[in-house]
Amino acid sequence: MLDTILKHRSIRKYRNTEIPDEILNQILEAGFRASTTGNMQIYSIIVTKDEEKKKKLWELHFKQNMVLQAPVLLTFCADINRFNKWCRQRNAEPGYDNFLWFTNAVIDATLAAQNIAIAAEDFGLGICYLGTTTYQADKLIEIFNCPEGVVPVTTLVLGYPDENPDLVDRLPYKGIVHQEVYQDYSEEMIDEIFKEKESLPVTSQLIEENKIENLAKIFTDKRYPRKDNLYFSKVFLKVIHEQGFMNND
Repeated sequence: MLDTILKHRSIRKYRNTEIPDEILNQILEAGFRASTTGNMQIYSIIVTKDEEKKKKLWELHFKQNMVLQAPVLLTFCADINRFNKWCRQRNAEPGYDNFLWFTNAVIDATLAAQNIAIAAEDFGLGICYLGTTTYQADKLIEIFNCPEGVVPVTTLVLGYPDENPDLVDRLPYKGIVHQEVYQDYSEEMIDEIFKEKESLPVTSQLIEENKIENLAKIFTDKRYPRKDNLYFSKVFLKVIHEQGFMNND
């Protein structure tokens, strides 16, 4: 399993091959075994196989073709709805309509998603996370008929790979791990930590293609600019509020 984790690649091209139900069910079961807040499992997973539904999701996920190619999409939702209903049916009044429990539910959903990602790769499948889920959470709620207490937070594309990309770079150990306390980064440390990433041939190619000064500006000016961040933040905060997670009483 460690070998599977260390060889992770995000796959964006898929073969038109169905995933057998017995394999998919085992992969989902791996998600259920993930760590969870108080053993409450405050998340749900929506499985999408239907081609017409995938076309709608393709539109929402910024028309990324892997959404159409892959046989299965898994949308992970922070979900306090199920637990709230159980509590009330047992004459126990829940107090989970707040941001703390939205955060707990997001953590639960993400832990389940990562378990599923690893299990899928161990079966020879490819996966790719779709960060567009939070951008389009309001529209996904409509498509999936999500009730109050349910918010889509991430999506996994799942299928048999039709590509074998190289491993992508990662920051070095010393750039991520802190011993005992957080040790803030000096300018010299930042230069050292990002040195390898900035010196990669693919980085030079990106800078040339985007006609921009450096890799950092590709992130700040092209991929995730402030205006987009602010817009989608407002949309997502509105979703969280409307779905009943922002009670300030």
